Amino acid sequence: MDNEKLKLFREDFPLLIEAGFVAVKQLDEGSATKLFKAAQILNPTSPASQLGLGYIALNKLELKEATKIFQTIVDKDPEHYLAQSLLGICYLLSKTKRKKGEQLLLEAKEKTEDPTIQNLAEVSLHWAESDLKKKDVFSFLSKEKEESS
Repeated sequence: MDNEKLKLFREDFPLLIEAGFVAVKQLDEGSATKLFKAAQILNPTSPASQLGLGYIALNKLELKEATKIFQTIVDKDPEHYLAQSLLGICYLLSKTKRKKGEQLLLEAKEKTEDPTIQNLAEVSLHWAESDLKKKDVFSFLSKEKEESS
């Protein structure tokens, strides 16, 4: 698509991003992916479409992919506190990287002025403290392995 035609649709970029997140919420991965990729074509320098693709991966618990995407965003923009918070959540889900996740969330919470991101970080930290640090939180996995042996 040539530049002139793309200019006609650039104002639709925010709508595509919003529709992508709505599709994720409705568990429509195919539509969400297409919407985020269309948005990326319209504005390849914006991290919003990558954030959406990372959010899809996180929802699917594809932590390696989600981590890679969010880390790329944070590397390009260290003040992207939403990406940093989502990266922190990815790390919370990995027992060996949980402390790093907590640090990222605390830092994002302290540095941002966005109350939504502050709340996300606060809720995630509370979840880590109240649920993830319990000794038997993932014990059902080890029991299943023992039973199948």
